[in-house]
Amino acid sequence: MSVVLIERQTPQITVVTLNRPERRNALTLELLTQLSAAIKVASDEPHGRVIILRGAGAAFCTGLDLKEAADQTKAHATAEMVANTLVTISQTHLITIAAVHGAAVAGGAGIMSGCDFVVAAERTKIGYPEVRRGLVAGLVMTFLSRQVGERNMRELLLGSELIDAERAKEIGLVNRVVARDDLMSEALKFAASALQGAPGALAQTKRLIDELWWRSVKHDVDLALKYHMEARESAEAREGIAAFNDKRKPNWVE
Repeated sequence: MSVVLIERQTPQITVVTLNRPERRNALTLELLTQLSAAIKVASDEPHGRVIILRGAGAAFCTGLDLKEAADQTKAHATAEMVANTLVTISQTHLITIAAVHGAAVAGGAGIMSGCDFVVAAERTKIGYPEVRRGLVAGLVMTFLSRQVGERNMRELLLGSELIDAERAKEIGLVNRVVARDDLMSEALKFAASALQGAPGALAQTKRLIDELWWRSVKHDVDLALKYHMEARESAEAREGIAAFNDKRKPNWVE
């Protein structure tokens, strides 16, 4: 069974679904590879204009699959694929809409943040607990720095507590909060609104938004990857990931 599903909602709208519900859509090399490929396929469709990204089951995405992440031989490949996927999502000329429910955590929150528009179901939990696993949320920081301001970014990354959808909306991570049953209809409503714009003008607007920052998304992701890998290969990361998988508190060395 494919871990990423592609459905043509209309000739202009593609729905991409993360499909590992038994693992709360945790990110593996396989899922990341298929997700990046799905975005590229949708982007190459001659009539494609909008991608809606969602998760199957109880959650949107809970970040890296820490069982796979415990295998250090895959660390570089996984990190590079996360970086590639975030750049692919953020740089596509299509309008991207994240329809988020349940939880969007760590890399899952990063994928959400890489989209143009986010609609979240009530009671969705969003957060960046990487430091509690001995990791650095470098790759997702690229988008946080553009969206929430430094004070809120410090709260999210250093405090590492999950926040609810309403709080996420207050600080700029989420555009709309709706009832769970209304999630897709709200995403489709925004898609319909975006489709009123001219395709070329929308694509140029997206490029200009990125270029108005003095550094590009690609530049920041490359820098973040360096910091992410330094943490990923550390003793703290090995202990943090092992503690999560063993369902115990990590034993940090002071």
